[in-house]
This record gives sequence, structure tokens and C-alpha cells, in this order.
Amino acid sequence: MLDRRAFGLLCLSVAAVLALHASHLPIWLTGVLALLIALRWLQQRRGGHVPTLLRLGLLVVLLTAVIATYGTLFGRAPGAAFAVGLLVLKLLESQRPRDARAAVLFAAFLLMSSLLFNQSLPMTLLAATALLPLLATLTALQPAPGADARRVLWSAPALLLAAALPAALLGFVLVPRLSTPLWGAPADTAARTGVGDTMTPGEYTQLLVDDSPAFRVGFDGPVPPRAERYFRGVVMEHFDGRTWSTSGSGQLGPAVELMRPTAPALHYVVTLEPTRRHLLFALDTPLDAPAGATLTRARTLLRAKAVDARLRYGVWSAPERILEPVLTPAARRLNLQLPAGFDPRARALAARWRTRFGRDDAAIVQAALRMFHDDGFSYTLAPPPLGRNSVDDFLFDTRAGFCEHYASAFTFLMRAAGIPARVIGGYQGGFHNRLGHYLLVRQSDAHAWSEVWLPNAGWTRVDPTAAVRPDRISLGAGAADAGSGAWYQVDWLRGLRNRIDIVNRLWDQAVIGFNALRQRGLLTRFGDGGDWRSLAGLLAGSTGVLMAIGLALALYERPRGDALTRGFARLQRRLEHCGLPRYAGEGPRDYLLRASRRLDAADAAQLLELAAAYLRLRYGALHPADETVHNWIHGVTKFRPHPVVQSDAIS
Repeated sequence: MLDRRAFGLLCLSVAAVLALHASHLPIWLTGVLALLIALRWLQQRRGGHVPTLLRLGLLVVLLTAVIATYGTLFGRAPGAAFAVGLLVLKLLESQRPRDARAAVLFAAFLLMSSLLFNQSLPMTLLAATALLPLLATLTALQPAPGADARRVLWSAPALLLAAALPAALLGFVLVPRLSTPLWGAPADTAARTGVGDTMTPGEYTQLLVDDSPAFRVGFDGPVPPRAERYFRGVVMEHFDGRTWSTSGSGQLGPAVELMRPTAPALHYVVTLEPTRRHLLFALDTPLDAPAGATLTRARTLLRAKAVDARLRYGVWSAPERILEPVLTPAARRLNLQLPAGFDPRARALAARWRTRFGRDDAAIVQAALRMFHDDGFSYTLAPPPLGRNSVDDFLFDTRAGFCEHYASAFTFLMRAAGIPARVIGGYQGGFHNRLGHYLLVRQSDAHAWSEVWLPNAGWTRVDPTAAVRPDRISLGAGAADAGSGAWYQVDWLRGLRNRIDIVNRLWDQAVIGFNALRQRGLLTRFGDGGDWRSLAGLLAGSTGVLMAIGLALALYERPRGDALTRGFARLQRRLEHCGLPRYAGEGPRDYLLRASRRLDAADAAQLLELAAAYLRLRYGALHPADETVHNWIHGVTKFRPHPVVQSDAIS
């Protein structure tokens, strides 16, 4: 049967696995499994067991719940949820060491599977740390009576992890890299957080409070000022009264002749995080498309394959340009389209502007911006809900919102006034990491703005949010919103995360991005071709060397005494420091008795107690308990005698 210590460590191991998977498990499932672990731990301490029928019933409930939640049992997320549940149920039947060893092996597999969801440096370190209770459980199952619990929990597992590091590094460098994994599973088709190809005012809220990286940009030259960092992602030209979306004509391409740069182009490299979407992001406005992508008429980049893994691509962009100087009739009709029967008050306001300013489109644009700036509009990430006439409700009633609300309302007003306009979705801003020489753009930098078509200027960027809160452009969404959570307002914490990101970037480049091409390049520097035969030879030879070193260390024993001998030597040094050396041929009992006569009463009593305990341990037991020896050594460590002033005389 499992003792309390071994079972407690096993519960800790299962809890560590559950904690690592909690981020992608349903909250209710994580809570139920954590409760089962706690109840099983309490039950084992009272000597009970879980009936077989109850375990079978819980298995059926787990299977039904996973299928009801995910719709299938296959795939990364449902498979992980089911496997973690099985591990917890395995804990319910663990009574013997054999059960515990099987649970530990299964837990180690699930620790590895957590890296399928997140391979960042923090997650990797957490997974490695979670190995400690697993190794401690295995160590506690070994027959070692009287072993110190702290040594079992920390020293032995830490030593095993340290010994495994050389082999792990060797395998990382020399094991051949595969283009696809050895196993296959249905892809996780759920879209990740990010800018999509539709926009309904209010839906960007989750993005604006998400501090995870969206992409990183490395510029060949100076980084553009923050006010010019508009990263174009999607152009939305169709409006149904509630939602803006892309149009078929906007996806046509190529159309290079429709743009004329008016300033030198910029070149940069984007490292895009996985999005499960086809959109690529480029500094407004891209001149070309990277390999595997298409440049649309609306100057957006679409990739044929969804971005399922971190993607690196280079782009040339024109910071100043004339885009589509001549608007075709079809494009004009598309960008003046408005749904019938929606937002009559906004239409009436636009009509009054047209009557007042005549054919001066630029004056109408400025009138709308002045309204946003002067008429009591506010920027908030928690705006009031809008009704059927969402633009009217926003402009004349709530007057509170963020970039989506302002871009949508402004574009509607321009179209109602007869000015072609469209909504652009992407990112704005970013943190310039000077140490790493790159721009970090987070999901919280997601933004929406407008483009209006003006004669002789073509499509011109207009950001109505900047008219309401200029600090949204200079500082970011969280800093501009006085109503967002305090955690988001702590500038030093956000700055610290931005600076620490350089570690994550180095991890991504050196570890996550270590593919077959980089492996061959690394080995070529050492005169190796990098083919599989060479890798197999190097791996076999290096493994043999490591095994020989490990065997030599295991067989080598340093000539040292046991713990009691080392403890007595420490006690003798303490007494010699006080002027009480040990005479040649003097036994430990006589030496300690003589030394006690030269100390004050308190120190003498403590020394006599240590002497009696030492004699019992050394001469009264063949194999004293490790815990008793440890306690005696701890007493020696605490013993601090005062120096002896009187001369010592032989009694």
C-alpha cells in the first residue's frame, strides 16, 4: 500500500499536470477535477477507497461531458481534456506502488502534451518544474526507511533533472527535424484572438485588453514614429447596418498600377504569431506581397494558407502615397453603399453638411472630426450597448465608445454625405524595443480607422479616434481608457513586460524556430553535412560518451567518512576555535568531557548532551536512523561555544 507521503506527492503531481492544462480546459472541468484531487487526498488520509462502480460512473460522465463540450473526442483540445480527466480518475484507484508508477508515467506524457498548446519559455520552465513532484513520487516509492522527506522532495529530483540536461540538449541539436509530427490529429479550427475580416462595433474589446504579442517587426532603417505605425490588415467596404465586412471586389488583385508612392519605401520583416486566419499585416501601404500571399486591390495581403504557425515575411511599404487616384464607377458605388432604413438622423446630419459645404469634401471631413472633438464624445472600452440604429444611438445618445465605434460612425457619415469611404482594420502603435532592435505589436494595439476618397489625393487615411483621444494613438488603448482595469494602467508593469519580451523573442528564434534548415546550417559550421546518417552517427557517439561519463561518476566514490564522522569533525573544529584542541590519542568521550569543564554552564550542558548522543549513535547502534543522525548534525550546527580564556590543564 502507498504511504501518506508517497500518495501526497502523487496528488501533487496530478495537480501540477492539471494546472499546466488549465488554460485550455473549460473552467468547470478544471474545478471539478481539482475538487476530486482534494477529496481523494482527504479520503486516503482516513484510510478509505473509492468503489469500483463509482469510478466507472465517473468515467462515463467524463466521456459524455467531453463529447458534449467539444462535439468530438478527437483533436488536440478534447483529447487533452479527456486525458487529464483519465489521469485524475487514475488517482482514485491508486492504492499500490504499481498504480502510482503508472500514474506518474501517464502524468509525464501529459506534461509533454501541454507544450502542444504553448511552447513559450515560461510554459517550458513550468513544465520542467512540474517534473519535480513526479520524480519525487518515484523516489518516495523506493525502499529507503527513515529517509529525510525534504531530500526526497527536492534534492534527488533536482539532481535527476540536472543530470538529464546534457542528454536533452544533445537530443535537441542532433535528433533529425521533421517537417510534420509523427502523429496526426484533426486541426484545431477555432479561430484565435485577432483582427478578423468583419467588424461589429464593440467586438474589439477582448483584443484591446489582451496583452499577448500579435507580431514583431524588424526595420532595415529607423523605426517610424508611433503616429505613423498603422499596420493594414483588412479593408471593409460592405455595411449591413450593424456589421462591416469585406467585399468581393476588394479581394481582387494584383493592382500595382493603382498606387503611386510619393516618398522612399520602407523595408521590414514581420514575425506574425499564429492566427488561424489568412490575413497578413503590413505597414500602410504595402507595395508587394511576400511569397505565398496575394496583394489585393484594397492593398491588403491575403495568404493562401492559414497562419497556423509563427510566420516570418518581408514587405516593402510606401509611408506616403497616392492610392487609386481615379476611382472607377463600380468602386464608387461600393464605397457609397448604405443599407436602406437605418440611421435617419445620421443621414440628415450628413445632408446638412453637404448643403453647407457644397462640393468641398475636405471641409465635410473636418466637420465630422470637429464634432467628435468638441461635442462631448468620450473614449471607453466599456461602452453602452447600441440598438438597431447603432450609428444614430452612438452619435446622438451614448457618445461613448472606442475605435470601432468612431470608425464605423465616421465612415457612415462620409458615405451619407456622398464621399466614398471604407473601414480599415489592423493594428496601430507598438513598443520599440531598442535592446532587441524590433517593434513589438500586441493584440491590445488592435485598431480600426477610416479611409476617404478625395479628388487628386485618392484614398486618404482619417483616424476619427485621434480626434477624440489623441493619447490613444500616442500611448495605446489601455492608457486612453480611464475606465479600464487598474492592472492595465500600471505603466511600469507594462513596460517591464515589453522589455522582457526580448527573452521570448530569443527563445522563439533559438528554440522554437530551430528547424531542419537551421540544424543543417549549425552542423555545417563544424564540418558536418547535416544528413540523417551523420546525425545518427553523432547522436550515437555522443550518447555513448555521456553514458560512459555517467557510469564513471556512479562508480566513483570519494574517500570520505560517514555523516557522523563529518559531524564530529565539525564539532572538533568549533572547540579548537575556542582554544580546546584534541590531544593525540585522546578518545571522543574523554575529549568532549574535558572540553565541557572549560566552558560555561550553558555551553557545557549542551556539549555533554551532544557527546552522549554521539556515543549512542556511534557505538550503540549498527545502523542509526538517518533522521536521528540528521538531528544530531543539526544540533552541532547550532552549537556556538564561547572562547575559553583560562589555560587548559589536564585533569
